[in-house]
Amino acid sequence: MKKILIINGPNLNLLGQRQPELYGRQTLQEINKDLERLAQSLKLSVDFIQSNHEGELISALQRAAQEYHGAIINAAAYTHTSLALRDTILAINIPVIEVHLTNPAGREDFRQKSYLAGAAVGLVAGFGPRSYELALHYFSESPASPLRISI
Repeated sequence: MKKILIINGPNLNLLGQRQPELYGRQTLQEINKDLERLAQSLKLSVDFIQSNHEGELISALQRAAQEYHGAIINAAAYTHTSLALRDTILAINIPVIEVHLTNPAGREDFRQKSYLAGAAVGLVAGFGPRSYELALHYFSESPASPLRISI
């Protein structure tokens, strides 16, 4: 059974109360429960981490390379600022998918640049919690070692 780590960055612990018109009313805990159910049906094992600290997200990715077949990351605002997260994704030997609840390309100019997208094997954005689900489907259907193209 493939093990996937789902990593959530800053302020995602506030889902359900933070700008619900943008991010919806579902809490992170509710989204995680739905993802656990989906993962079971896809014969995947999932674990979750949420942190408001960049270094903890980097450490989680580094650990993931030792314990997991892949990772899904919603780095939130760090998407647009963190070269360190990008470098970590490039350094580890597992596929990483970047996800977002909203579509950054349709938002403010400063949110339209992702430092992670070129390092990740894919990007799923704009589908609310379904973005995570689509990423899980990728891992259920993908070979163990997909081709990664770095930009």
